[in-house]
Amino acid sequence: MSEITWGLWEILLKGVWITVQLTVFSSALAAVVALVIGLARAHRRWIVRFLSGVYFEIFRGTSALILMFWIFFVLPLGFGWQLVPLWAATLALGLTYGAYGSEVVRGAVQAVAPAQREAGIALSFTPAQQLRKVILPQAWPEMIPPFNNLLIELLKGTALVSVMGVADIAFGASLVRNATGQSAPVYTIILLMYFVLAFVLTRGMRALERQAKAGIGQLPAKTPRLGRKAGSGHQEAPVPATAGGERG
Repeated sequence: MSEITWGLWEILLKGVWITVQLTVFSSALAAVVALVIGLARAHRRWIVRFLSGVYFEIFRGTSALILMFWIFFVLPLGFGWQLVPLWAATLALGLTYGAYGSEVVRGAVQAVAPAQREAGIALSFTPAQQLRKVILPQAWPEMIPPFNNLLIELLKGTALVSVMGVADIAFGASLVRNATGQSAPVYTIILLMYFVLAFVLTRGMRALERQAKAGIGQLPAKTPRLGRKAGSGHQEAPVPATAGGERG
């Protein structure tokens, strides 16, 4: 059995780049779909809720892999144009995970306190202004943790594209395994590659969550430190934080 040479390492590294591209493009499409469909599912008009609910049920209930095949093989028969496998996979993953994300958006938007909506009405905000200035800024921090989970699932879901010949990490690993005859080292390496990518995404999303919560005054709680004033015989009580996250 041969060792993994630089040429074989290059195949794996190129696969990492393809996986990163798939994750970025698919997650961008999924974010747009999740926002549009999620807001539509919380709309006051029943027809908008019904149509968005139909989309949600269809794409939640279908296989992402079969959808890739359908987009790549069936869609050209009806419309006469062919997508390259990379873009067919991006479209399938984005539409599928966007449907999952729409439930996150809907739940976070509907969890905003009714008093906040009433405050927007009292300020004579239009529905669009209420959404942009009142509802979304408060719902956004609550969306980030479940979005983080979906993003990691999407990253792992990109491995499905290997069956279509897209040279991602999983496809590269199969080539290297066939060339070397070694299964354990190769698949251990790609397990570590997926772990590192997922870890980087998780740290980035947590930083984004902290920034979003700080923007609405929800700074992480810190244990108050009690001290004594100079020349005083009693302890100084901690000063409560204001709504803006600053101390008075």
